[in-house]
Amino acid sequence: MNSKRRTFLLGSALAAPAALAQRASAQTSSGRVPTAVIGTGNRGSHLLRGILEQPNAKVAAVCDIKPDRLDAAASAAAKDNPKTYSDWRQIIDRKDIEAVFIATPPQLHTEMAIAALQSGKHVYCEKPVGVTARQVQDLMVAVAASDRVFVSGQQLRSHTQMTEAVAKIHDGVIGKVAMVKAQRHAERDLPYDGSSADWYYNVLKSGGYLIEQSVHNLDVCNWAVGEYPARCSGFGGMLVHPNEPAGRTIFDSGVLIYEYPSGAIMTFTQNVFQPRGFPGGSQNVHVFGQKGAVDLMYSTNLYPDGGDGKPTVLAQPVKDDQHKHTTAFYTCITKGGPNPADITVGASAALTAIMGHMAMVKKGTVDWIDLGVLL
Repeated sequence: MNSKRRTFLLGSALAAPAALAQRASAQTSSGRVPTAVIGTGNRGSHLLRGILEQPNAKVAAVCDIKPDRLDAAASAAAKDNPKTYSDWRQIIDRKDIEAVFIATPPQLHTEMAIAALQSGKHVYCEKPVGVTARQVQDLMVAVAASDRVFVSGQQLRSHTQMTEAVAKIHDGVIGKVAMVKAQRHAERDLPYDGSSADWYYNVLKSGGYLIEQSVHNLDVCNWAVGEYPARCSGFGGMLVHPNEPAGRTIFDSGVLIYEYPSGAIMTFTQNVFQPRGFPGGSQNVHVFGQKGAVDLMYSTNLYPDGGDGKPTVLAQPVKDDQHKHTTAFYTCITKGGPNPADITVGASAALTAIMGHMAMVKKGTVDWIDLGVLL
């Protein structure tokens, strides 16, 4: 089971270009892929800027239920003269649109992605790919039945320095991975009067802090270990911000322990009340092995066991283009790959977060098999 899980995570993200080429679409006469963006808020507007930088893409449509966001998106993409919509289904019905970016509140991701795939469109789906195990399972089925490109918004998979460091971990630079210690701490919640407050604090819509945001960090942990977890135990609650804002149903903090099939364990903490400048940083992923440890999240420094305590650089810093993940999506469409974060990456990341949320709610242990999803 261990080898199958390892192959699942490592092989899927580096699928052979020949196989991915079968999923590439024919170019339009202009050589630009007609693209729609559904959801043009904070994340969607960032993705839109990346699309506009792609020479092989054309923004054909933008969609949002909030008029101010929709107008801003249309203005930003004015050079492509996109049509505007408030109903995302009208995007799906357009036969000329080949690719869709989904950047809506998380509970809508799966329904929209499935509809787009079934209509023959390539899909870039922001993380998480689902907020329930059933949603993730349904999307996996839809992707498997489609010949279109699907990229999940796990953007750290396109981070060059981290990719090189993880590859060296898998090559055995620190021996067998034994433990990962990770965290995602923030100085504060999202603004209570902000534009995302109408969905973010509702756990049914966002999935909560762990699923909506920490899914990035958990994916990096899985990536480093080379597996997804077998079980998780956890505790969480509203320790500092109870009922802030009124009606809040998401936790503001949590502590989790994941166990992997190989025997490796991972501890993960999250909160939204770490003071600015507090020692230790806000986000980190520390990977410990038989022969040393790696500070993976930023420095990628290697600390060998038994040494003098001085680190060596495992992977040199690289200034990646901020829209590298978007560029990879279009490369998959037009040239056949490679896909940095396919459905296997998106699904395993989301399910890891979902399992952790379930453990916190239960205040106990949840096994992967309890999710009812086979990968």
